[in-house]
Amino acid sequence: MILETERLILRPWSEADAEECYKYAKDPRIGPPAGWPAHKSVEETREIIRTVLSAKETYAVVLRETGLPVGSLGLHFDNDLAHGEDECELGYWLGEPYWGRGLIPEAAREALRHAFEDLGMKRVWCAYYDGNEKSKRVQEKLGFRHQWTNDAVDVPQMGETRKGHVNLMTRDDWLAMRGEGK
Repeated sequence: MILETERLILRPWSEADAEECYKYAKDPRIGPPAGWPAHKSVEETREIIRTVLSAKETYAVVLRETGLPVGSLGLHFDNDLAHGEDECELGYWLGEPYWGRGLIPEAAREALRHAFEDLGMKRVWCAYYDGNEKSKRVQEKLGFRHQWTNDAVDVPQMGETRKGHVNLMTRDDWLAMRGEGK
């Protein structure tokens, strides 16, 4: 599946993307705030593409103008937040040189359209750890509504516990934002 926006192409990751992905995923400002350690090598990134980023509905966020991936976005199913066949969790990250350009909100709007229209989702969850203001702002821009805060969220990849904030968008919320009502 390939999704497209004005500036972006969302497509499956390929092992050939390992060098570009590593360029951003090695930055400690990217993974650790999202709950995963910075990548240590191109080989590690290649393995993560094979084992993690190859999951269904996980996309490389590719700039149309260059054809190169600059981040990742995924709709994740059957996890701590998303239970049942009509729910998923939105996750994303973006390389630091591209912060502040509205690329992740643009990609996420298309992913939400896909989730609600094509996949028939009724709920899309999204969360961020305390201090990750960029992710918080993306979720606010998209129209997610705060559901709860947990003071002790286990972050196994980082070997720590953090405060986490959980947000939700329902299909009805999404339709209302589009002016379609219920």
